[in-house]
Amino acid sequence: MQELVAFVARSLVENPDAVVVREVEGPESIIVELRVAPEDMGKVIGKQGRIAKAIRAVVKAATPRDSKPVFLEIV
Repeated sequence: MQELVAFVARSLVENPDAVVVREVEGPESIIVELRVAPEDMGKVIGKQGRIAKAIRAVVKAATPRDSKPVFLEIV
């Protein structure tokens, strides 16, 4: 899942070297943390959060049914 989020984020931002994706596994879910450069934050979130919602939808669609739920946090 990290690779998917990193690929999508790197294709959106102007500074792809600053993209950092970390996966934190908890007892009931998996949280994917996305960090980008401050000047690229608006490009990842989008107007009214539309791009962030789209990335979350892709992550949800890519999650297998029998695994823990995966959530995306943009830090």
